[in-house]
Amino acid sequence: MNKFKNKSNGHTEEISGVTILWAFLFGPFYFMYKGIWKHAVISFFAAIFTLSISVFIYPFFAKGIVRNYYLHNGWKAVK
Repeated sequence: MNKFKNKSNGHTEEISGVTILWAFLFGPFYFMYKGIWKHAVISFFAAIFTLSISVFIYPFFAKGIVRNYYLHNGWKAVK
């Protein structure tokens, strides 16, 4: 379940295995790029308050965050 299709315009997005890498390298900017503003703000402030320790932990949740974002916004999983 790594591909998602937008019902309204037919656009397809794929969540690849390098999602963790992108989230680690770019942090909140990766979530901004994906349009997940809530997690962009959370990851930004988590990095500040944990003195950047969260930068090493948050990316492991990025794939699930992106998957849930698509599903909650009406995208359909494509096999």
